[in-house]
Amino acid sequence: MIRLLAILLAVFLSSPTLADELRPISIQFEQVDETRWTIGWREPLPSPNAASQARPQLPEGCGFDGEPALDKAALAVTGRAAVRCDGPVAGKAMGWPALVGQSDAVLRVAPLDCPVQVHRLTAAEPLAQISAVPSSSQVWRSYFVIGVEHILAGWDHLLFVIALVLLVGRGWAVVKAATAFTVAHSLTLAATTLGFAGLPQRPVEALIALSIVFLAVEIARGTRETLTRRLPWLVAFLFGLLHGFGFAGALREIGLPEGEVPAALVSFNLGVEAGQLLVIALVMALVGAVRRMRPGVEAPALRLASYAIGITGAYWLVDRVIG
Repeated sequence: MIRLLAILLAVFLSSPTLADELRPISIQFEQVDETRWTIGWREPLPSPNAASQARPQLPEGCGFDGEPALDKAALAVTGRAAVRCDGPVAGKAMGWPALVGQSDAVLRVAPLDCPVQVHRLTAAEPLAQISAVPSSSQVWRSYFVIGVEHILAGWDHLLFVIALVLLVGRGWAVVKAATAFTVAHSLTLAATTLGFAGLPQRPVEALIALSIVFLAVEIARGTRETLTRRLPWLVAFLFGLLHGFGFAGALREIGLPEGEVPAALVSFNLGVEAGQLLVIALVMALVGAVRRMRPGVEAPALRLASYAIGITGAYWLVDRVIG
């Protein structure tokens, strides 16, 4: 157990960029009239010095009408261009052939007088076939998978959930705390996505890191009676409101399909919850196994885990404040 936690600490500290990994490529392909379309894309970059010449692959019979306009920010390249197509694009493939490794892309196609369709692209399947009559399940399926990936690859949210389970410990207390966290971040995610609320993303990310440090300190205090240990569901709810703004920022980077915002929002949130429940179950199973096999190891293991979580959260906090 102690060796495992040491390995996890090394992974966290050696890969600080894993703090929030939901940064897929976003492609928007919208029809203007019978032959004219517009395409826009956003490609996240791994570092400010990275460069990219990649472009979306257009459907057969379509071509750029002039040179695309590119705009490079610190960690992303955005592009926009006019496109002309010889005929219908239904049944033709388009996407991002340069996808590699674990990279994902979200392709949104909006034909005139037809439902918007959303496709999730992966390195294994970097192209998608445009449907003549898109299935309503496309949005649900795509955004559900994106939600699962966000909680599993977004290490800051994931580490908060792990810390919450380690702090609460067992039984119904974990269920109530996880439910409170879920309800809270669902509220702020919906409110922000629908335009009723919002906070600047950088302060939100710093405060999320601070919430991880806070839980790590509470774990390190052991069984000492504190407000967090008396009312863990309340603390989980308050921090859940904050994490919801973080989820909304990630979802905003991907974009939501017009006319399918409720479906995309609900399916993304369901995906987040599915990933979160999986993590909670695994952590509780690990803690339960330690209690049964090596009861004397639990206390020092939890203390070491609190140090690992606290150091990682503190690193992210400093990086997000001064970075």
